[in-house]
Amino acid sequence: MNKKTVALSVSSVMALSLVLSACGGNNNASNGGANASASSSSSSSAPASEAAVKKDVTFSVGYATGDPSTKQAMADAIAAFTKANPNIKIKDISEGGSMAYLDWLKTKEAVGEFPDLIEMRDTQLFAEAGKIAELPQEWLDLIADPPALNGKHYTAPIAGTVPQGIIYSKKAYEKAGVTAEPKTYDEFLAIQEKLKASGITPLTFGGKDIFHWGFWVNKFFMDDMFADDPHWNAKRTKGEVSFADEGPMRAMTDFTELFTKGYIDKGWASTADNQTASMLVTGKAAQLFSGPWMFAQISQADPNFEYSWYPVPDRQGRIVVNGLNNLQGWAISTDASKDADKQAAMTAFIKFFFSKDQYTKYLQAVNGIPTTKETIAYEASPQMKRVLEVMNDPNTIKSMQINAFWGEDQMPTQWRNWFYKLAQEWLVNGKFSAEYMKKADAEWDANVKANAAAK
Repeated sequence: MNKKTVALSVSSVMALSLVLSACGGNNNASNGGANASASSSSSSSAPASEAAVKKDVTFSVGYATGDPSTKQAMADAIAAFTKANPNIKIKDISEGGSMAYLDWLKTKEAVGEFPDLIEMRDTQLFAEAGKIAELPQEWLDLIADPPALNGKHYTAPIAGTVPQGIIYSKKAYEKAGVTAEPKTYDEFLAIQEKLKASGITPLTFGGKDIFHWGFWVNKFFMDDMFADDPHWNAKRTKGEVSFADEGPMRAMTDFTELFTKGYIDKGWASTADNQTASMLVTGKAAQLFSGPWMFAQISQADPNFEYSWYPVPDRQGRIVVNGLNNLQGWAISTDASKDADKQAAMTAFIKFFFSKDQYTKYLQAVNGIPTTKETIAYEASPQMKRVLEVMNDPNTIKSMQINAFWGEDQMPTQWRNWFYKLAQEWLVNGKFSAEYMKKADAEWDANVKANAAAK
């Protein structure tokens, strides 16, 4: 397989994201006081002894494990760090399974096992609850554009936001007579019909894992809601818009038809996300809608498998992708921040994680986009090169998934997984209607009210 080295500098990373206030309805604060030593500290992979961590220290870490490639890359980083720094022990309490990551974190917090170092996704929820602390300046100095919530920095982005798209078998496309990527959504549907007629299931879908539902659901929400109105969530909270309106109804009608027209594999309810790569390479399905983190899984499953990737156009022919940076990233628990030894050890790990050699390995393993000030270069596959082309295209509209907005645009955190389960309900019942979307309105309003009462 031919590969090309792609150098991803700070300027290129910034080019991949529109200014957040323009498209995401939120403003990132400046990096705030980055000093001249940041570059040298981020490029160093020296043991933590240089960070004045001499005594034996143990801290716990928790991160999402749904994607095998990312899980392994995290485990490798932890192993490399502890090998270089034997006085620091990292207790990895991350767990697999189909439980949603947010639910897992809530459970850990409830039983007194909240991680010291956390991959934080629902940042506003935990920040407002006082469970995570502001980051040390040493962390912020490593990051090109650290996100801010109400002027405070709670997270160091692990990698830049990358889009989902269609990962397809070249062999299946050739057999079905598909000779070009679609330029409109109607052309995309025509490809599904050709694949179906050729005798292959067009799409595999990891419906057993709740997070996988967010890929397609958010694709249509971004197409029909957020691309044109990044403040839609805030308007929903104020009662100014409804899920029964034309845009959301069209979004979920298109989503539902992927199932009812037989494009998605009938075994979706029992298929896990980590099984979808196997479904693709073994010819049980022609396509998978996912992100570049899947490329490594596919290559590992079959190094000779020929595939490509493209974004799915919306009904207007626009390319709308999940591409704006958000509040997700490494965070410190409030309790751990009060322990000077733990904080020093975690800071040593963060400097190691974002150091040039280690961060390059991580990004290459997950096909990620860097968030550091320092230029990172790695061997990018043709598929990843295509992702970067889409992200760099000035015509690409970058948005966020419904759960990624913050401030007044924040979604009630309970609502997301509830809605994914509601979608499963109407698919099993075989009928979608405005009544389901009215239920979505009612649940949203109830969640907003409950969250306000809890503050």
